Amino acid sequence: MDYYSVLGINRNASEEEIKKAYRRLAHEYHPDKAGGSEKKFKEINEAYQVLSNREKRAQYDAFGQMPFGGGGPSGDGFAGFGDFGDMFEELWSVFGGKRRTTYVHGADIEAMQVVSLEEAFTGTEKNISFATFIPCDACGGKGYAEKEGFLKCTACGGRGGVVEEKRTFFGAFSQVRSCAACRGRGEVPKKVCADCAGAGRARGKRDVRVMISSGIEDGQVIKITGKGEAGERGGKQGDLYVVVRVKPHEVFTRKGADLFMTRSIKATDALLEKEIVFSGIDGERITVTVPKGFNLKDDLTVPDKGMPMSHIGTASSRGALHVSFNLVTPKKLSKKAKDLLEELDEEL
Repeated sequence: MDYYSVLGINRNASEEEIKKAYRRLAHEYHPDKAGGSEKKFKEINEAYQVLSNREKRAQYDAFGQMPFGGGGPSGDGFAGFGDFGDMFEELWSVFGGKRRTTYVHGADIEAMQVVSLEEAFTGTEKNISFATFIPCDACGGKGYAEKEGFLKCTACGGRGGVVEEKRTFFGAFSQVRSCAACRGRGEVPKKVCADCAGAGRARGKRDVRVMISSGIEDGQVIKITGKGEAGERGGKQGDLYVVVRVKPHEVFTRKGADLFMTRSIKATDALLEKEIVFSGIDGERITVTVPKGFNLKDDLTVPDKGMPMSHIGTASSRGALHVSFNLVTPKKLSKKAKDLLEELDEEL
């Protein structure tokens, strides 16, 4: 790796030029920033830790690499770094000294809601209850007594961040991470909530009202933002994903917006074009007749009597109802009925 190329400087660059290049690139490629790169950020840090140190830079210029273990003849990977506090301030100044408060976000939750085909037709509302983490009532989800105030974090000295150092073949490099003790705030509460032990959340039951739109299909998922697991210390709440399952119906089967059903009829119902009456999915009285020349192996299609077609949550037109016929013959025939059928057979 060419450290000069990494920082975008020439080999006779001054210490000030090295520092300016490092600050600019570290700010640009920091992993916490949009478009940042952890790999590139580590390379920039590694290059800076070598070139900003006169002894290490001289060794690098002479041999093209650093002795194993970095630092100097002692092999100490931290040799030549100067005062630790100065190094922190150097890194901290790159990012403007901004504190980055970190939170543990709540997890997303998946639940299932079963509805009838009639409910899927009309649309409905359902109450879903489930056990999860909910915001602590005692502290309002904060995890501490806000009116009691805060103390300076001793773990990070109130900066909100700490320096992490890692040894490499070329020495050691450092980067700033959010302080785990104060989560980047730089301060800790004087009084932690006793009910939730500072977590800001506790196990409990969450009740959610779910709106199920007309025409919803089996397996469709409804997302309800912010109704999942509560985050820690006021962190973002997860989302709730409700999987809707439509129960099988005893009369109708469904394919998309179309409904299918079977109706038993007598031969005379078809031959005499008698009215065949039944109820639709919405309870409407539907009347059909078997057309002349109709093949009973086919379905009779009744337009606009199926399920609603949902478009962006608004029901518009409906699918079709497809009726198949099951021809039922009598178990016994009287002599008169047989004679009449024979006459009919000759007539046909």
